Amino acid sequence: MILAPMQGLTEVLFRRVYEECFPGAIALAITPFLSLTHNLESARSGIRTSLLDDVLPENNEGSIPIIPQILGKEPNEFITLGNRLYELGYKEINWNMGCPMRKVAAKHRGSGILPYPDEVRAILDKVMPELKPSLSVKVRLGLKEKDEIFRLIPVLNDYPLTSVTVHPRLGRQQYGGHPDLDTFGQVLPLLKAPVIYNGDIVTAADARHIHERFPQVVDLMIGRGVLYNPTLPMEIAGASLTDQRSSLVSHFIRRMMEEINARVPNEETRIHKMKEYWCLFWKSLPISEMQARAVLREEKLTIVEKMICDLLQ
Repeated sequence: MILAPMQGLTEVLFRRVYEECFPGAIALAITPFLSLTHNLESARSGIRTSLLDDVLPENNEGSIPIIPQILGKEPNEFITLGNRLYELGYKEINWNMGCPMRKVAAKHRGSGILPYPDEVRAILDKVMPELKPSLSVKVRLGLKEKDEIFRLIPVLNDYPLTSVTVHPRLGRQQYGGHPDLDTFGQVLPLLKAPVIYNGDIVTAADARHIHERFPQVVDLMIGRGVLYNPTLPMEIAGASLTDQRSSLVSHFIRRMMEEINARVPNEETRIHKMKEYWCLFWKSLPISEMQARAVLREEKLTIVEKMICDLLQ
């Protein structure tokens, strides 16, 4: 099972606490993306700046093992950053061709590059001969139309990709609507590289459904489902947690608050970070949406912490 990249959420703080509380439950994480334009100078110089903090090996000790993800379309920068990551010990990197953010897509980055298979080919032709780590990719069905993936597949099949992760939505959908499993079923046998499924796995039954319908899928990538229910990976693996689930989840949320307090630099940022996680974490608790929203209305850190702790009792 693979943890999906979620900007601002599945970063190293989360990955360390998760591995501490649920050791081995998630085998691998794809990191939130490193932007080529933001990280180029640190990659060129070899200087370990804060821009690379999330993937520095020393920061990831005790964390879920990771594959760094790159976002961008600039071949020279791609090679430079990719090879710098290889020097840091990463034998594989992932190329983000699925980010649905409008400002990203408008620049032919993330899902914005999906309608342009010739552009993808030109980048891979330049990058692959010089890239030291192996490369996997994460895609959607398209930016605006699902037939975009079928024009892209012949391009992807021409390169020795480690895997292709498919999120069967369009970029313009963001995270709305439902994954298009019928189109995913058409895409699956056409790809030469091993295929990983990503999208709306929030229960163990969802995972079983994907495995049963698409036995060719080699792994599942789960994002929001893990933040809605931190014990989900164990439940998918068959663990029976009836008597333990509540205490496991409560301990995990408490540890997240402790680490946010210890590692996030100022109170304003800490309270923002706690609320950002709380918007997802509360769904794993036996509380109402009204109770959860009351926490979000508070502006003082000590009150927010006390309210969360009271709800964890």
